[in-house]
Amino acid sequence: MVRFQYALLNFLAFLTVLALPTISLARAQQSSGAGSQSKATTATAADPPAPSPLTQKVPAVKLADFGWLEGRWRGDWGPRVAEQVWMAPKAGLMLGVFRLIEGDKPLVIELFSMVQKPDGINFYFRHFTTELVPWEKSDATVLSLANVDGKKIDFENPLNGMPKRSILTRIDADTYTSRSELVPETGDTQVIEITYHRQPQNGPAPSAGNGAHQKKP
Repeated sequence: MVRFQYALLNFLAFLTVLALPTISLARAQQSSGAGSQSKATTATAADPPAPSPLTQKVPAVKLADFGWLEGRWRGDWGPRVAEQVWMAPKAGLMLGVFRLIEGDKPLVIELFSMVQKPDGINFYFRHFTTELVPWEKSDATVLSLANVDGKKIDFENPLNGMPKRSILTRIDADTYTSRSELVPETGDTQVIEITYHRQPQNGPAPSAGNGAHQKKP
């Protein structure tokens, strides 16, 4: 049980990625070698950021704009392997599953969804053990689409729970980064980032000698 709790905090690297408030993040960062820290910053009303010409209004963004996520993805995070599978958007829903493995041991499973809402897109996720026992005792964690700026997609969590912010940045057709930000009540913002690569959909073709083709009599 302790191992699963530790793994679930480490898993805060995704989209999914992402959360365990009950374990020390500093310990997770030391073991993964992938964490970094930065001061939390906020924009003031007197000095707002200049709008980007590529920024889209959130209500104008449709779930179909996330269709490029469909397929299988893999990212290496220290000694751990993170794997995702996304289904294509359909009926206002994108559904996905995630697993985190270290060596030959599965650490955590995540089920997540993106849902089209009248005022934008919501991103939901929950974590499970290998026996599908949910870690979260309350409702699923929810992040709302806050901004789309070029290839950068920004989700924010206005309620309780972690992460407070999750950013997907598309590098090319087969590569994207997932960045999660945990903002504690005191101290520095904790940042975890993983680069995912698209994986082949189909396995190797059967060889000629495996009996796949029956010989004619």
